[in-house]
Amino acid sequence: MRMRPLGRTGLVVSELGFGGSPLGGVFGAIDEAQGVTAVHDALAAGINFFDVAPFYGATRAETVLGHALRDVPRDRFVLSTKVGRYGERDFDFSAARVRASVAESMARLGVDHLDLVLCHDIELTSAEQIIDETLPALRELRASGRVRAIGVSALPVSILQDIVNRTEVDVVLAYCHYNLFDATVTHLALGGTGLIAAAPLAMGLLTDAGPPPWHPAPRVLVDACARVAEHCRTRGIDLARTALRHALSCQASATTLVGMRSPAEVAANIGALADDGTHIPTLRALLAPVADVTWPSGRG
Repeated sequence: MRMRPLGRTGLVVSELGFGGSPLGGVFGAIDEAQGVTAVHDALAAGINFFDVAPFYGATRAETVLGHALRDVPRDRFVLSTKVGRYGERDFDFSAARVRASVAESMARLGVDHLDLVLCHDIELTSAEQIIDETLPALRELRASGRVRAIGVSALPVSILQDIVNRTEVDVVLAYCHYNLFDATVTHLALGGTGLIAAAPLAMGLLTDAGPPPWHPAPRVLVDACARVAEHCRTRGIDLARTALRHALSCQASATTLVGMRSPAEVAANIGALADDGTHIPTLRALLAPVADVTWPSGRG
């Protein structure tokens, strides 16, 4: 497990990060005991970066992760959570809600400080509010020591670039934009801003089971990924393992976040580190007709 600096934050994170959304039941029922064991197995394997949000399972993911980390020395993990999004249609990026949300997250997670706090899905509000209200509130929390680094997350990379161009942030998180069919994050001009790449399996598109019914991808992309999944099935290729191996090769990002909820998933994701990548060129060629295809989100 390689460790990499996260921009200029002073934080050093594992190349493979633990995405906490499945701990909230976002991708199906969660056995809390299995989730706690998954966190402990990840730590034992060298994963030190854990990312979560109040939105995931209506705070359940934070609660489960907090239980898992309760007796773990604080210097063994780097902890990230988010502010601004609390439900499918529940958004509040106001300064007052930011301050309250950070305090609530710290209580659920059982920590006295957060290593990173991200404004969650900033395409769902105006850039002006993020720049003029949300980020200044986070800077106050950073100055107080309750937060070590601040940043933003979004699906549209154009919105991430706009924020980096217009104001100071420590980190940006982009999801579904470095995988077998999409390399958009490599076009971001970030200077010293740290980059986290999330969802390397494109929220289920690059798995044998396929995406959940709610997945927002256009049909052309869903169908292309389904054809690649069938190609892999008939040849005994582990699509998810190959996709993750490719994502971990991204030199632009400090860490690649993958959702995990069980010891078996942790083991499988760790196993991708040892994959030789033999099948990557073929799968990328099959997906070339849908290169960089994405879907709209918010104002992006």
